[in-house]
Amino acid sequence: MEKSMIQFLNLKGEAVQKEGFPNLSEKEIKKMYELMVLARVFDTVALKLQREGRMLTYASLLGQEASQIGSALAITDQDWFTSSYRDHGVWIARGFPMEGLYLYWAGDERGMKIPDGINALPPAIPVGSQIPHAVGLAFAQKLQGKKSVALTYFGDGATSKGDFYEGLNFAGVFQIPCVFICQNNQWAISMPVSKQTKSESFAQKALSCGVKGVLVDGNDVFAVYDVTKKAVAEAREGKGPTFIECYTYRLENHTTADDWKRYRDSKEVEAWKKKDPIKRLQKYMAQKGFWKEEYENKVQKESEEKV
Repeated sequence: MEKSMIQFLNLKGEAVQKEGFPNLSEKEIKKMYELMVLARVFDTVALKLQREGRMLTYASLLGQEASQIGSALAITDQDWFTSSYRDHGVWIARGFPMEGLYLYWAGDERGMKIPDGINALPPAIPVGSQIPHAVGLAFAQKLQGKKSVALTYFGDGATSKGDFYEGLNFAGVFQIPCVFICQNNQWAISMPVSKQTKSESFAQKALSCGVKGVLVDGNDVFAVYDVTKKAVAEAREGKGPTFIECYTYRLENHTTADDWKRYRDSKEVEAWKKKDPIKRLQKYMAQKGFWKEEYENKVQKESEEKV
């Protein structure tokens, strides 16, 4: 596995590693940025709707936009994905109607009528149950001789579940074209990473199953995109699965039924706010001349209108 964390952009939005830096056009970078802003606006409105009693318990994605958007843009329409209850950005990036997401989280199952052209299963509420589902989907595609890849999204807490080990082990043994994306947001509800594992990283867990493990800065959208793109390409070429740990942070409560102030230090949260993935990309775009205040206002306004 990669021993060091892969990162292209530092907190100032400066390119700290030019070798392997993804070759993206201004249009592609702006798409990343606009989707991240859209996902955050969606999230902000969802929290308000829940507090108004118009939606059920909701899990915020705040702070994890880069991990979700960067990886979701690395697959094609032929590929599959399974998600947890926090991966709204993935659904938005893959073109799922936001109206459907709001309906679903308001308790209306009709919101999960998945349109043709989007290969996905509904968000998994049980922790980790979506992992073997993704492996099964990818295995089925392989048996049919298709070149499709399946991505599965889960949090650090899911790595303590049997579903995780069973799925990863099966994928390793049978060389399943599946990419495992663990968003290590440091907390499984109130359980810190320090009490969840003694491994130096979650990516190390891939070794025991003969699977490639990669640790990436989950708040660096370029790094997440590049690592996922390469993992998907390898899986598609029959080179087996990859486990990706996106090192990130959940800035909000675990869900709207939680209160993070009961178990987290506010200084920790404030420190991670400085690593905001959207602001980091914004700084990079400003240095390149892609971002100006007028553009920001336009993106914000359009996102609010879409939501």
